[in-house]
Amino acid sequence: MASKSPKTLRGRIGMVIYGVIAATTTIAAVIFSIQSASAGNDLRSNLTYIAPAGVGGGWDSFAREQQQAMRGAGVVNNVQVVNIPGAGGTIGLSSFVTMTGDPTTVMATGTAMLGGIELNDSPVDLTDVRPIARVAEDYDAIVVNADSPYQTIDDLVNAWSGDPGGLVWTGGSAGSIDHLIIAALAKESELDPSEITFIPKSGGGEAIQTLLAGTTDVAVTGYNEIADQVESGRIRALAISAPQRIDGVDLPTLTEAGYDVDLVNWRGVLAAPGITDEQFAELTQIITETRDSPEWQDALARNRWVDSFLTGPELETFIAEDQQAIAELVDSLGL
Repeated sequence: MASKSPKTLRGRIGMVIYGVIAATTTIAAVIFSIQSASAGNDLRSNLTYIAPAGVGGGWDSFAREQQQAMRGAGVVNNVQVVNIPGAGGTIGLSSFVTMTGDPTTVMATGTAMLGGIELNDSPVDLTDVRPIARVAEDYDAIVVNADSPYQTIDDLVNAWSGDPGGLVWTGGSAGSIDHLIIAALAKESELDPSEITFIPKSGGGEAIQTLLAGTTDVAVTGYNEIADQVESGRIRALAISAPQRIDGVDLPTLTEAGYDVDLVNWRGVLAAPGITDEQFAELTQIITETRDSPEWQDALARNRWVDSFLTGPELETFIAEDQQAIAELVDSLGL
């Protein structure tokens, strides 16, 4: 009898893990959903917003900024944020899929979830729910220590090309947007992404600490997380992964430097499967009004996020194309 491939075994093991963890986390999320629904069917009275990550993470910050904007602008009277962390957001997604027909609960999503779907061989993906909108984007920067010999992205790539495994990179979790940007840059530089030496960390702060301690050579993380340290001169930013220069940020894009890499960390909102078209339209209106509010515009400015609002068929096309691109990058990493 033929042996199972590692990927197949990982997928089956993952299914078991999903079954155990999702059963527990779903209970907490459903309790909050029931509490919201008990106030009535008016979606503008109560809404539960799932952040598929731990407190303090990117999705958590996004969900809580949405929460505050909804409240402050009077779009929704009461919004509760529930955290369901794990597996690149796919534990939360697995729980959310079980909330069929519940219009009072929405969930944050984005690039990291697409990577989590591929990396964890998730049994569910975004075709199992109803995407409402892409709301905002933030961009990663490639940074080195202030005393690093690399003054430009070309300096870095030239050194990397001479010793592909010798340069030590750091960033978020394996398969994260940070890791995928390094993979894309490797492919652009005709290097094998599977040869990358990458030390994953829980977040940008921890990654930068390894950079400052000299245990890593290069970090890739959200620019908004390290802007103050760049401006203070503690670290040097070489390039940013945005499709074009960002206002107020004196930093070349990777594309501008000659590398066709413009992966963005987009964040959006999902609705549960099985809700009516009328309920979906109302949720879309709620998210749209939130996006248009002064409170949300202030959140964009404070977090250095870029407005990238997208809904409807164009959103579905965008997600399908992005999922395919990320699947190819994850596969190239050999994870």
